Amino acid sequence: MIRLNLFLLSMAVFAMGCSDAPTEQSDAQDGATASSNDSATVGEGLPVSQDSSSGQEDSEPYVFKSISSGGSADSGAAGDASEGEADTSLSSVMEKLKPLQVVLGKWRGTTRKEYEGFKAVDVHEWIWDLNDTPSLTLESDKSPYLRKAILSWDGEEFTMRATDADGVARDYRGEFTEPVREVVGDDDKLHRVFTLEFTQTTESWEKVGGETWRFAFNQQENNRYLLEVSKRRGTAKFRRYDTVSTQREGTSFALSDSDYGERTCIISQGLGTTTVSYKGKSYWVCCSGCRAAFEDDPEKWIAIAAKRAAEEKE
Repeated sequence: MIRLNLFLLSMAVFAMGCSDAPTEQSDAQDGATASSNDSATVGEGLPVSQDSSSGQEDSEPYVFKSISSGGSADSGAAGDASEGEADTSLSSVMEKLKPLQVVLGKWRGTTRKEYEGFKAVDVHEWIWDLNDTPSLTLESDKSPYLRKAILSWDGEEFTMRATDADGVARDYRGEFTEPVREVVGDDDKLHRVFTLEFTQTTESWEKVGGETWRFAFNQQENNRYLLEVSKRRGTAKFRRYDTVSTQREGTSFALSDSDYGERTCIISQGLGTTTVSYKGKSYWVCCSGCRAAFEDDPEKWIAIAAKRAAEEKE
């Protein structure tokens, strides 16, 4: 009897060992599969992950977060907010474009190249556009090169979408080849100078074909800049095609040593040229674009200006 009981006990232990082994192996395989699927989902930014062994989707989707500073939702961009990523918030983009707003206003441009025996003359205007992504926009009546342009900052570099006289739109990436600096002119006033160069992107060239364009905005003083136009075919070197001499029309953009006092634009902090009113109080704006933005949502811009003033006092 004792021998029989020992035999039965040993058989039971053996059976238990056999049943446990496949379970451990299966768990290990399932864990490896889940780990592989999870890493693929995070790496590719997919909305959901899927287990290939079960064919069922995970219950929680991949969440995209705003990349604007301070967690605000004013960036209009989607992305995973982690340290070191590009900041495309309203305040950040406007701050990057602020040194360029010396171009705000109306200008008269004259080409060096002749068209049908005459130099081309155009009148164009730069204004702020704050409807979506903050940008400086240009519209021209007769420019052979830039009938429209939208200049902005994508969090890493300057961008520009430009439309020529034939209605062809091209995308550009830009950088300073001469940094922004302020110099004293012959009139003993501060003048802002820089050169900002834009080169047509490869993707844009593939869509349009033909020549690759390059534009350089050479700001020489507050009321004068040169638009240098270059082109190339294939991988050849860029060659200067034309230079447009541009002179400001109307109000001069005079730089201040500190600020513009009560004439500071409530939106851009540039030189206010006209006033807008809200609830019996007047505020300065620098261009028609800032006027439109203020009139669309005055309380928003008044609150932003009040917050900025409070931070400057701290």
